[in-house]
Amino acid sequence: MAFQGSTIIQAPMAGGAANPLLAATVCNAGGIGFLAGGYKKAEEIKKEIREIRKMTKAPFGVNLFVPSSDPASLAGLEAYKLKLERAAKALGCSLGEVRMDDDDWEEKKKIVAEEKIPFVSFTFGCPDRTDIQWLQKKGTSVIVTVTNEVEAEQALKNQANALCVQGPEAGGHRSVFQNNGSPKEDEASLLEILSSVRRITSAPLIAAGGIMDGTGIREMLDAGADAVQMGTAFLCCPESGAHPIYKEALRNPAFTETIVTRSFTGRPARGLKNDFIAAYDDCAPALYPYVHQLTQPIRKAAADRGDAGYMSLWAGTGFKGIRPLPAEELVKKLLDEAGLER
Repeated sequence: MAFQGSTIIQAPMAGGAANPLLAATVCNAGGIGFLAGGYKKAEEIKKEIREIRKMTKAPFGVNLFVPSSDPASLAGLEAYKLKLERAAKALGCSLGEVRMDDDDWEEKKKIVAEEKIPFVSFTFGCPDRTDIQWLQKKGTSVIVTVTNEVEAEQALKNQANALCVQGPEAGGHRSVFQNNGSPKEDEASLLEILSSVRRITSAPLIAAGGIMDGTGIREMLDAGADAVQMGTAFLCCPESGAHPIYKEALRNPAFTETIVTRSFTGRPARGLKNDFIAAYDDCAPALYPYVHQLTQPIRKAAADRGDAGYMSLWAGTGFKGIRPLPAEELVKKLLDEAGLER
């Protein structure tokens, strides 16, 4: 599988940043833009697909969350809920309702199949071989996001066209298949994971995590990647749909580090260390999407009040290298820095 000569892939950042405008602009600049399907209903995805097709004729992608396999037991959730009440009260909101939720999985699969999306990537797990082959018959190239060699082997066994190899440096959710381990800061680096996965396959590999400039792109290509996926680098582009307070925080010297936490969603995710993480990181249970549902009103109320201390400010380890350039200009600069043809 080729990426139509595109080396730079804009990450599918769920939560609003990866909107049709950003994705289309990246496509038109010579990269591959991705829409984020997570947290949206299928009809919202269809609407965004129609929007992006009005802005670009270039191939683009859509990312879907594989339904969580977290245990049905909600042990620990009530205790966390009681602790969160303090934050909700301070922000004048209520906690969200907890419910079973597969993120509209079946309907979203139908939408991307019917729309014949050029690239569909998956996060939080690997679809079964039947689903992958079904999409491939529609002309879709299937990309599975993996974080280690074992996950890579499963995705290859299920006949994924390509793998997005995500390192721990990446901002936002770690795409671990199993959500039962404790987040670690001492995991193997992206470069180490990429090298490990490259040894077991000749399939196309996309390197993701902490890549912010042409030097980082070139390093990953030299290590065996066929393309790179960049999210944090695009967050402060004017086309990005990230909340203004979020963009401001990314450029605020008061935020000095990122941390991997389950406090906002119940799944490990890397973001700027703020007041919410400091207060709740050590007591959040590994229960996605329930924790995500509980904290949604807190995050919204914080954004409405302009309080970055209680928002989920997802960012990779290289966030200090963000350049708030128009997306087209950024893509061209990255290609030039990496010594790649436009």
